[in-house]
Amino acid sequence: MTETTSQNPAGPDRKAVLVRIHGKVQGVWYRAWTVERATQAGLAGWVRNRADGTVEALFAGPAGDVDRMVEACRRGPEHAIVRDIAVEPARDPGTAVFEKRPTL
Repeated sequence: MTETTSQNPAGPDRKAVLVRIHGKVQGVWYRAWTVERATQAGLAGWVRNRADGTVEALFAGPAGDVDRMVEACRRGPEHAIVRDIAVEPARDPGTAVFEKRPTL
């Protein structure tokens, strides 16, 4: 797992990562949980289901908050069974909101 701080004029502590969550993560309120948690943390980005059964999310914000969100995703909501998470650096979306997107 590789995580790096993105180059962003908003500050050197800002980070963006793309996360792919594997396991029993669809049909268990994972996206709604992610929107709620990321919004509470003040993160920007999005979350969506993928046709292969995974959930994909982009988190952007202060590095510590992004890292805490990634760690929370390792557990997920109550009925999720997270088997693996892949994390890679991403381009900061530059938005101030976190949204649920349609399945890809």
